[in-house]
Amino acid sequence: MREPGRAGSPLGGSEPPPYVPDPEGGLRVALYSHDGMGIGHVRRNLLLAEALVGLPERPSVLLVAGAAELDAFPLPSGVDVLTLPSLRKWGPDDYRPRRLRVSGSTLRELRVRTLAAALTSYRPHVLIVDKLPLGVSGELEPTLRSLRHGGGTRCVLGLRDVLDAPASVREEWRRTGSAAAVRAYYDQVWVYGDPGIYDVLEECQLGPEVSRRARFTGYLDPSWRVERESLGGAPAESGTDGLVLCQVGGGQDGGTLAECFAAARFPAATQGLIVAGPHMPADVRVRLEDRARHRSDLSVTGFSTAPGALLSRADRVVSMGGYNSICEIVASGKRALIVPRVRPRSEQLIRASRFAERGLLDVLHPDMASPQAITEWLERSRATGETATGPDFDGLSVVPKLLRELTQVGANATQQGEQVHAAD
Repeated sequence: MREPGRAGSPLGGSEPPPYVPDPEGGLRVALYSHDGMGIGHVRRNLLLAEALVGLPERPSVLLVAGAAELDAFPLPSGVDVLTLPSLRKWGPDDYRPRRLRVSGSTLRELRVRTLAAALTSYRPHVLIVDKLPLGVSGELEPTLRSLRHGGGTRCVLGLRDVLDAPASVREEWRRTGSAAAVRAYYDQVWVYGDPGIYDVLEECQLGPEVSRRARFTGYLDPSWRVERESLGGAPAESGTDGLVLCQVGGGQDGGTLAECFAAARFPAATQGLIVAGPHMPADVRVRLEDRARHRSDLSVTGFSTAPGALLSRADRVVSMGGYNSICEIVASGKRALIVPRVRPRSEQLIRASRFAERGLLDVLHPDMASPQAITEWLERSRATGETATGPDFDGLSVVPKLLRELTQVGANATQQGEQVHAAD
């Protein structure tokens, strides 16, 4: 049994103020992701937004993100986007402008002011923050302080299943004051995973304040929306024996895997397709396209806003090990070889290894990646044709329930307080 946490807050100094329902009605939700590397955070938040707008309350959802690629995704009714000036992660606690020719401090100030102006004007009933309790470099703290002082916003920290190696997570949380931030500003912590696969609370010892607020939702399974996705204007097709898909996430550090795949030998009557990602370096993309021009069994495409449709057509998949990629692959039951990122974080390796232990996929360490290794895997692997079982993939059903409970509890608490005050 986990130890209950203390109520006090070294940052805020007291319990969060009472929830204040919106007299005008209409549930408003905001989701924040910093997006320093790749597009995984924003894809996860978009998936959550799509699930939340289906609630009977028909909430409005504002996605606040640092990935300009978000504008390319089709947005459902009730969802809109605020794109922050983008940054890129260069190392631990080292974030620099991705495009603007300004200093890091200027970029941070611009993002801090944009966040504060947007979210204090929007006044969300619920703010869901992805991964970093205070935002990147603490950029979200002024906004959190303002929203909590107003009393109308419930705050949720959303964590993926694996953050990094446990020792690295503990050091990062100590250095950034993350546990104190959770105590000061957050009502709940939603873990988008299955503790039977990986229990981040226990593995990383995040502490009692985090544990008592935590709810494991199960993994977020995007396959429910594949039927709505299309490829080239056509409905998504079922998998065939002829397509092997190579996906490298945003592509920023996926060039080595993509080039190994492009040089591999494919089984007879097999077509290879590389999804390069929007952040793949231009010189790598040129080399891949040049190789594809000399091979009749290989093609290269750029950024796809409908990865589920591509996956549904594939027989086998060679992929990096990001959260969204593995969820999509395992939920689909596709035979997969995961070549995870191991630097600067070991998150992908840990996740892939845990799924591999259950026989749900194969793992190849990136230091061992080569055209020959991929060729050998393709020669011995075939799709199972069965949907993977075991992990909890109910996250997209659980999150809307948690949201409703969170806002209802807040409203009930306020009503009870008003009744007590009236009786006095």
